[in-house]
Amino acid sequence: MAKFLPQLDERLSDFIGKQKMFFTATAPADGRVNLSPKGLDTFRIISPSRVGYLDATGSGNETGAHLIQNGRITFLFCAFDGPPLILRLYARGRSVQRNDPEWAELRPMFGTPLPGERQLIIAEIESVQTSCGYGVPLFSFQEHRTQLPAWAEHKGSEALVAYRAEKNRTSIDGMPTGLVV
Repeated sequence: MAKFLPQLDERLSDFIGKQKMFFTATAPADGRVNLSPKGLDTFRIISPSRVGYLDATGSGNETGAHLIQNGRITFLFCAFDGPPLILRLYARGRSVQRNDPEWAELRPMFGTPLPGERQLIIAEIESVQTSCGYGVPLFSFQEHRTQLPAWAEHKGSEALVAYRAEKNRTSIDGMPTGLVV
């Protein structure tokens, strides 16, 4: 049975801390819905009503474009082991980039440097929803993949700047992402 809360409580914060992956969903007013899996221990709870994740360079930047347009973002966590649970955080988000004044304050909360860091996505929670998760299969975690950080490290900083300029400045629907390369 679904239950709504205004913010995270200690039990749900502990649940998030144990998850090895999460999903983000964003959508423009008109265009494609974007749903992305995330991992690499990049998600952080800043407060019971504020969360964020360290976003790495990828093949696109739909999240950045959608957040500029309407700010809506949903985070999804599923229990793939242990007791079943699905947790959704409905929020309003924004991108914080290296040249933003907040970067120096927020970036240390997200752990050691990650090759290819692109931006922080910071979100204010509007509501929290839990549901049973009875239909989610059980999986065993083996390890985080190393290809994304290795790819970014191999490319090097100058090549990553060029890559982001080419691939991350507009969404697949042609909307600006606001990314400063």
